[in-house]
Amino acid sequence: MDSAEHLPEVRIFSDALHRFVQAIWQAAGSEKTEATQVADHLVMANLSGHDSHGVGMIPRYLRSLCEGELRLNRHVEIARDAGAVLTLEGGLGFGQVVAREAMALGIERAKRLGICAVGLRNAHHIGRIGHWAEQCAAEGLVSVHFVNVAGDPLVAPYGGIDARIGTNPFCAAFPRRGKDPIVLDFATSRIAYGKTRVAYNRQQPVPAGCVIDHSGSATTDPGVMHESPRGSLLPFGEYKGYGLAAMCEIFAGALSGGFTTHADTRVQSSAIINCMLSIIVSPAAFDAATAEAEADAFVAWVKESPRQAGTDEIYVPGEPEAARRRERSANGIPVDVTTWAQLCEAARGLGVAVPAVKEGAA
Repeated sequence: MDSAEHLPEVRIFSDALHRFVQAIWQAAGSEKTEATQVADHLVMANLSGHDSHGVGMIPRYLRSLCEGELRLNRHVEIARDAGAVLTLEGGLGFGQVVAREAMALGIERAKRLGICAVGLRNAHHIGRIGHWAEQCAAEGLVSVHFVNVAGDPLVAPYGGIDARIGTNPFCAAFPRRGKDPIVLDFATSRIAYGKTRVAYNRQQPVPAGCVIDHSGSATTDPGVMHESPRGSLLPFGEYKGYGLAAMCEIFAGALSGGFTTHADTRVQSSAIINCMLSIIVSPAAFDAATAEAEADAFVAWVKESPRQAGTDEIYVPGEPEAARRRERSANGIPVDVTTWAQLCEAARGLGVAVPAVKEGAA
């Protein structure tokens, strides 16, 4: 694959893209509130620069719906209420809906009790996990999230050559009054699976050291993740990332009462099923009156470090996403032409009008 080859892209402003996504899901059968919440999440992922978790997921979601996996207009249900611990059932409803409802329940409980652990199981794809940490941070709450991608192994264990684990994100957020929260959000694979989809659609290579083919050989071809025989993603940080991925699998999949990935639970459809363990904490519950000031002092100290050659700015977690939101809000969201064609095909199949877009170079 020629690394210099770039396909053109289109740009569309977030409000037009939001209306388009909302119309697609209403035409597919979602009630207006659900369609709005799904559009909120997907478009925000694109605005934040995480195209892997944005509107490009829609064709797969529609396949999952046609296969009878994704269930529209479902809401989270309380499976067990143990006070500061909630076990919640997603029922394969839209993750963008049931995860939002799960966080709302956890937020209310954490404000009242100081802390709440929320186990959400059997949700259809819950998307960018930072979205849920930001929901907690907007209410002034700290949160930590462990997620497994149940039943669809994509990542080889450290030392292995075939996929046995999901991309299993980890996320944490710290709120700051009058400032953007500090939000750490990453897949425990070296790159997210969705980023291989974006590269595949753009006919671009993935970075070296991220992917192996079915024989275990290193490659930069994203096609090994989308064509048979399929390869595997590698964990970040070698055994450290693999270890964190394993704990995400067990904390999210087992403690929630959902399921972990093994031979008996492999998903054979287009569905992406997530379980998530979220620990939500009120800073006010600690004896730490200077917590925010201490956090700000640390951030300032880190940013004052002399910079390496080629480094314009030292960022703390969450700042790159905030910068992308400003840029893309002003200039429009880029969507590669392959993804855009897939969205237009899906929309026309549902009788939804396709909005005008601005063409541009990738």
